[in-house]
Amino acid sequence: MSATPIPTPSSPPPDILRAASMELVVTDLAASRHFYVDVLGLVVTEEDEGAVYLRTHEEFIHHNLVLRQGPVAAAAALSYRVRAPEDLDKAVAFYRELGCRVERRVEGFVAGVGDSVRIEDPLGFPYEFFHDVEHVERLAWRYDLYTPGTLVRLDHFNQVTPDVPRAVRYMEDLGFRVTEDIQDEAGTTYAAWMRRKPTVHDTAMTGGDGPRMHHVAFATHEKHNVLAICDKLGALRMSDRIERGPGRHGVSNAFYLYL
Repeated sequence: MSATPIPTPSSPPPDILRAASMELVVTDLAASRHFYVDVLGLVVTEEDEGAVYLRTHEEFIHHNLVLRQGPVAAAAALSYRVRAPEDLDKAVAFYRELGCRVERRVEGFVAGVGDSVRIEDPLGFPYEFFHDVEHVERLAWRYDLYTPGTLVRLDHFNQVTPDVPRAVRYMEDLGFRVTEDIQDEAGTTYAAWMRRKPTVHDTAMTGGDGPRMHHVAFATHEKHNVLAICDKLGALRMSDRIERGPGRHGVSNAFYLYL
């Protein structure tokens, strides 16, 4: 573990509302589109030859997931929506005081999103903050479009970092609070679940070699929807895509499936 804590900036942090989207660089855009759209059922908001913008059925902003063609698979941005445009100024000041790389684009970095700030945080993760975003049709009542395994919202990120206590202190400075954690008998924290919206977490800090993105999670209404996804993968002879589960987490009590 690092002996050097991340300093607490004197500048106030941006007022984060929730985890909103993730941008993934993929090496085969067509195959990734097939998996997320044809198999998992995410909705295409917009696409071009280099990127696909996807959303869940209950989402009203432009996208929750961006798939972008690139030479090396990577997480390009873990994106949070902030409460007001002024919070972008706060994000710039907060991270510049920490000595982080900061870039702001009034026109946005991706389709559907306006003025945005992207930074590489002190843990090495690529974060994005935005407020202005294009609103789209919310499909919550379009039951004619639902399938047994419908994904209804983006739920959380999971980040792997070698020093969880250091990461937790920094995220608390950013305005997150710990809802649950795993500690040993000496009180050392090995994983922490942290939130801004009123759920168990918007992101989790998990111990390990990093910085790495462990997963991005989408929610269903009920656990039987998760089982329906398993049935669909089996019928499509794609059960080898299942890495773990289905099962139930001890922390958060969530019924899960890792793909």
